[in-house]
Amino acid sequence: MKVPSHELRARMDRFLLQMETTEPGWEIAAFFGKLNLYYFTGTMQDGMLLIPRRGDPVFWVRRSYERALAESCFPDIRKMNSFRDAAAAMGQIPETVHLEMELVPLALLQRLKKHLPFSEVKPVDAQVMAVREVKSPYEIGYLRQAGKIHRHVLEDCVPDLLTEGISEAEFGGDLYALMVREGHQGIVRFGMFNTEMAVGQIGFGESSIYPTSFDGPGGSYGMYPAVPLLGSRERRLTSGDLVFVDVGCGFGGYNTDKTMTYMFGEPLPDDVIEVHHRCVAIQDRMASLLRPGAVPSEIYTTVMDDLDPGFLQNFMGYDGRQVRFLGHSIGLQVDETPVIARGFDRPIQEGMVFALEPKKGVPGVGMVGIENTYLVTPAGGECLTGESLGLIPVF
Repeated sequence: MKVPSHELRARMDRFLLQMETTEPGWEIAAFFGKLNLYYFTGTMQDGMLLIPRRGDPVFWVRRSYERALAESCFPDIRKMNSFRDAAAAMGQIPETVHLEMELVPLALLQRLKKHLPFSEVKPVDAQVMAVREVKSPYEIGYLRQAGKIHRHVLEDCVPDLLTEGISEAEFGGDLYALMVREGHQGIVRFGMFNTEMAVGQIGFGESSIYPTSFDGPGGSYGMYPAVPLLGSRERRLTSGDLVFVDVGCGFGGYNTDKTMTYMFGEPLPDDVIEVHHRCVAIQDRMASLLRPGAVPSEIYTTVMDDLDPGFLQNFMGYDGRQVRFLGHSIGLQVDETPVIARGFDRPIQEGMVFALEPKKGVPGVGMVGIENTYLVTPAGGECLTGESLGLIPVF
């Protein structure tokens, strides 16, 4: 699964163009984050990628140099014991270095400056994310495969995992094992600071609206305060429960996002089902607007302005914990930019990928709604994760 050399070259060319456009006069960029290293080199090793404005980029690898050579088509990979090796090869040290300011800890920066005594640091986070926003056909191929696995597991397989008396934690473990067997890479990655997620948000009934620190509309009890993840060992499935499953699925490094809901044992009340289907209609409307040239902030305001005050209560979060977006870009990380929210005013482009997730909390029931992942095309969003309307009956 080597990233082809032409794919790596195209990514580097787009980054150089982005830097020339947004940071004219820049001197050099240094990357340490493992996802950006993978994006530009095709391997995820402990090292430093230096991209100069003039001259060829070099990937300096501390460990494992041998694995980097085996996995990567990047043209210039060199062994590094410390930053001293890179500094000796550079000659004159630039005055300004662009770094991943969201990722580089202060201690690492201090060690770097010991050997590369640059005088100024500027962020490169926005530039590299802008390059990663538009997916190539190579990347879309992996996203399609992730979406295929995602659809099959959540729409076809999950109903067989739901049995009377199973705990949220047991269900989460069974779901994870099933996803890995079906081809899931076993991990989904976030850019959000200090975000951990073993599987996703799983909740039976009102567990799905329980408060969490995660910036999303759903909720989960988790194991206990030290591990607010996966699901409760005490909350067990009973007849009449809503089951809420919001999980990512990855293949080849690329993630899709999907939320599916189920009615266990008996149907939910008609008014709850109506609320759910209204969320599905909102998703479908947003998907139709995902065309090149559309503006994310305008999609957000168009949808939100059409919702009545009664429906807006507990929409996109429960009891005052409402998030201020309706969807987000997705790729190597689940939470990429742009976001379907106010403030994102650059037009979207063909090849971008968005997860759309209109959801609404219902007292005494839980979080209804839906989420699917869409590819931006001239005809609107193409769904990569399935067409189920959710609230799948498991009777």
